[in-house]
Amino acid sequence: MTPAEISTRALLDVLADGNGEADDAPMTIGGVLDHFRARAFGIFLLIAVLPAFVPLPVGAGAVSGPLVSLAGLQMLVLMAHPWVPGFLSRRPLSREGMARFRNRTSRLLRWLEKISRPRTEWVIDHPAARLFTGLLLVVLGGLLALPIPATNYPFGLILLAFAIALIERDGRMMLVAWALGIAQIVVLGFFSGQAAAWLADKFG
Repeated sequence: MTPAEISTRALLDVLADGNGEADDAPMTIGGVLDHFRARAFGIFLLIAVLPAFVPLPVGAGAVSGPLVSLAGLQMLVLMAHPWVPGFLSRRPLSREGMARFRNRTSRLLRWLEKISRPRTEWVIDHPAARLFTGLLLVVLGGLLALPIPATNYPFGLILLAFAIALIERDGRMMLVAWALGIAQIVVLGFFSGQAAAWLADKFG
């Protein structure tokens, strides 16, 4: 299986276990994005959402949100390959973290792999569709970065759908990801409005 054809689960196996050689050199984020260049935006998103599934000592959203927005901004300007800052590009990937993520999401990924395949690819490739995907990712990344309780996991699942759609080149899954992303934005907007109205009524 070539880097351009690799499935999401096979990719996670490579990131978690290496190539099966004892002397595998540590993989950096930049090296992985270069190696899997054809699927780099999806892989970048996959790496960005890891904290939602592998708890960190600091807020996961504060780590993931800016990375998701960065990917979205680059899709908005129709970049062919994601750019990451040098300090992040040189950062080694934790094989243990990737293995925990793979194990936590294995059942979900197994199900998604059964239904995911390259199809309706204009949703992945058309400039207007890429612009819309980028816009949604910018907004979702910004919301994820906010300290809103109990939202990391829902955001993580939605962004995982975006990542898999890009990796698998599945336009139909991207349409589902769009719908989920819009629904999340609407729900948060509604509850934010309700909270603002309650505060204004109570303290106004």
